[in-house]
Amino acid sequence: MATVFIPTPLRRLTGGQSKLTEEAATVGELIQNLDAQFPGIQEKLLDGDGNLKRFINVFRNDDEIRTIDGLSTPIAADDKISIVPAMAGGTLPKNKK
Repeated sequence: MATVFIPTPLRRLTGGQSKLTEEAATVGELIQNLDAQFPGIQEKLLDGDGNLKRFINVFRNDDEIRTIDGLSTPIAADDKISIVPAMAGGTLPKNKK
């Protein structure tokens, strides 16, 4: 089973769990399986067309899945899947402007 690392903003959906194990053949199937256990995860990760939202990055081990096969990226039992929401915004400290 692959290890899935859940970011802080999604942990309210997983009962506070930061790391899960899940069996799936692809990243897309993994997201569906997670959503079956923890409803609402899929809508946080995928857009209305079923594609990964642009501000969500998913890594299989050290590789971002968009550089592999997207949601069709295969998963092996020893893979580590990291869901990473993009960070944006903020301001520089007053003395750095």
